[in-house]
Amino acid sequence: MRTLVCHSAKDLRIETTELPALGDQQMVVKIAFGGICGSDLHYYQNGGFGAVRIKQPMALGHEFSGVIAALGNQVSGFVVGQRIAISPSRPCGNCRFCQLGQHNHCLNMRFYGSAMPFPHIQGGFSEQLVIDASQAYPIADHLSLSEAALAEPMSVGLHAIQRAGGVLGKQVLVTGCGPIGSLLIGSLRRSGAARIVAADIADMPLTCARQMGADETINLLTQTEGLDPYKADKGQFDAVFEASGSPQALRTALDVIAPRGVLITVGLGGDISLPMNQIVAKEIDLRGTFRFHAEFATAVQFLNQGLINGKPVITRVLPMERAVEAFELALDKRQSLKVQISFNPELVD
Repeated sequence: MRTLVCHSAKDLRIETTELPALGDQQMVVKIAFGGICGSDLHYYQNGGFGAVRIKQPMALGHEFSGVIAALGNQVSGFVVGQRIAISPSRPCGNCRFCQLGQHNHCLNMRFYGSAMPFPHIQGGFSEQLVIDASQAYPIADHLSLSEAALAEPMSVGLHAIQRAGGVLGKQVLVTGCGPIGSLLIGSLRRSGAARIVAADIADMPLTCARQMGADETINLLTQTEGLDPYKADKGQFDAVFEASGSPQALRTALDVIAPRGVLITVGLGGDISLPMNQIVAKEIDLRGTFRFHAEFATAVQFLNQGLINGKPVITRVLPMERAVEAFELALDKRQSLKVQISFNPELVD
């Protein structure tokens, strides 16, 4: 089978790889669509992010959908030909964090396409993949395989909302309206946020943010003072989700968040300095959010039931043979949001 393998920055190759043996509780899946994520872009553009670097050739990809091609002897509840979304989260279930229900912090996590451990965990950008049956989530007949591949990035937003402690009836700001931010906005609307303001520095993601349910959008490049009214009376937002990874966006969030508000950092960024006096004086809760686990089932349920429409997030789908073009397009935030790759043309919706 063919697999997309990253060797180093700007060195992405289509290589022939061997399909692993099928275990009793596993299944072979023909991959239909794979979405290019921010971490995939970091690996492709820079060879990694922060201290996480590619040290050996690694298949990319962790958000995808497919069709079951074969079942292990002990797998029940599934049939060959069934369409599924695939969770990339594979915690061990035995370490102390798994036992606490914090599966996303598993000490032995095997998350597809991750260079955090060594040897690296190979990704799923491949024509076929062997997965554990527990990773498979059936999708509704009306849901396209392309949309099903959005379950993973939607899960990231759902976990961020969990970290915020809920948003029912709250005034919320989202900074950074790429695929994660836009799907987060859809999830915030579904979760009962009273008002959602979205901010970015490009018009295309803000257009998507409105389609996903934002009440107001602000282009901070052309409306440099657009958030100033929200600084009044010590800040107006009960919760802020910073999804851009921008140091400036994080500092601006501190100006517009209300006392005792919750600031969730979703986007990956570098080391920055923060005004601690402001954080202390306003009693701000600064919380990180990392991946997800149980939220994947909820994301698939929302998509299956049509409770969140992810279609506006998908900008373009390109075949595997044009993978480099797809990655370059995904890097241009003026032209794209979610770019997906098709791995088996016969499975195109």
